[in-house]
Amino acid sequence: ALCPQELRSGCFWRGVLAEASATLIFVGVVLGASAAPGPLAPALAGGLAAGALACTLGAPQANPALTLALLCTRKLGALRGAAGLLAQCAGAVLASAAARLVLPDDASLTTRVSAAGTVRQALAWETFATFQLALVAFAAADRAAPQGGLALGSAVAAGTLAAGPFSGGSMNPARSLGPAIVTGVWDDHWVSQQHPQVPPRDPNVGMG
Repeated sequence: ALCPQELRSGCFWRGVLAEASATLIFVGVVLGASAAPGPLAPALAGGLAAGALACTLGAPQANPALTLALLCTRKLGALRGAAGLLAQCAGAVLASAAARLVLPDDASLTTRVSAAGTVRQALAWETFATFQLALVAFAAADRAAPQGGLALGSAVAAGTLAAGPFSGGSMNPARSLGPAIVTGVWDDHWVSQQHPQVPPRDPNVGMG
């Protein structure tokens, strides 16, 4: 249910700011690393960034897929979820705009289905990678911050390495949506817009 009084809560706005900041940092780090050839650099950069942010910013989702899963399972309020989604998208757009200014071209920004497989294969790998990330994120909510951050970072790196050759291994709709808005290239960006329905144990889960 909508609770307009939440808008007067400092905790509410700190959570929204954490989502925007975490997504901006995560997407910026991944886009910068994606300029290097191969999936290893973005996998390591994304994993390290996810682990660090989970330990320092109160475990923001920084991923619309995880936020939508929380909303669908009623573990997150509608107003907080909607604000979080908007903040994540805004952070991703800002990171993408900044990356476009400094990167030599748009090739590393956009989501593309690689020559290694078809669109269906890319979608299957992206869905699988996002599912394992969500599963680890929900389980990590019961762990202390360092252990939870390590688990989340490992899941991000593993998912990127597994799905990278087929879809880029985004696992994060904001990471795909931000560059699409900035560059105007929408081809295949929908591959990363899938989100799994995993019952979370706690709303304080990490990103991907």
